[in-house]
Amino acid sequence: MRFFSDNAARIHPQVMAAIAAADTLDTAYAGDAWSQQLDGRLSALFETDVAVLWVPTGTAANCLALAALCPPHGGIVCHRDAHIQNDEGGAPEFYTHGAKLFLADGEAAKLTPDTIRTVLDAIPDDVHRVQPHAISITNATEYGRVYQPHEVSEIGALAKERGLGFHMDGARFANAMARAGCSPADMTWRAGVDALSFGFVKNGAMSAEALIFFKPDLAAVTQYRRKRAGLLLSKGRYLAAQILAMLDDDLWLANAKAANDGATKLAAAAGDRLVHPVEANEVFLRATPEEAAALRAKGFDFYDWAAGEIRLVTAWDSPADAVGLLADALREL
Repeated sequence: MRFFSDNAARIHPQVMAAIAAADTLDTAYAGDAWSQQLDGRLSALFETDVAVLWVPTGTAANCLALAALCPPHGGIVCHRDAHIQNDEGGAPEFYTHGAKLFLADGEAAKLTPDTIRTVLDAIPDDVHRVQPHAISITNATEYGRVYQPHEVSEIGALAKERGLGFHMDGARFANAMARAGCSPADMTWRAGVDALSFGFVKNGAMSAEALIFFKPDLAAVTQYRRKRAGLLLSKGRYLAAQILAMLDDDLWLANAKAANDGATKLAAAAGDRLVHPVEANEVFLRATPEEAAALRAKGFDFYDWAAGEIRLVTAWDSPADAVGLLADALREL
């Protein structure tokens, strides 16, 4: 009955088995047999040569990517409701050694070329002003909305035109892909993305995210930043094993589809209470404090998002009966 966050989901049994299978003597850090498979496996998935670094958190993946794309004296355009702005405790500024976040607008936390240009065009080429060096988008967004490949491509074209790096925060990339139904390549590098934070923890892994560089030379310096940041785990094989297990038989996509399906059922029950269309695994709906209390009294756990709004998040392991009971409860409000 817990719909607070997919961060709290269980570890998928196949991932747990992979961790156990990796519990054998091998090379330390990232020299083990599991870590050495990541570039090849993810290059196959994305249909191009990539360089992959495992990290334990999404914050680390996002911020190491941004540090590779933006110097300390530069700036990064993101949505004002982006995770890197509101939910990472200043980590982007810390990892980049001071790069500035330029905040742009857009419906449901989605950027568009026009909202990005509004920010860029207001910054004169002046030594007294921080200059933009990168754009960061989140797919799926903080409000569960999904960029389609053509939308990413339009932003990618602007990034290329302005000579900016392009990062995608993919904490829920799997959920976005399950909705979009396109290839990972079309959603990323073919659309101009330089670096992707490919999230697994919310989707069935325990402690592993993949930082993917579509320009492999960016990974060369980032591995030193990973070490300096204290993120080069001695037993990296356990992280790599999790990612490989999620890739096997497209478990990452199957899990995301299961989570999305649960959210779709809740959205159908919520009706006109929905604040945003449901495109991934997050449901934002209007509820008075009394209605929220009534739901909690029935045993449901969720997040109070804003005044008069709550957020429900489904996960790969959300029990069908719990989803059904919550759907019934929403209809009865």
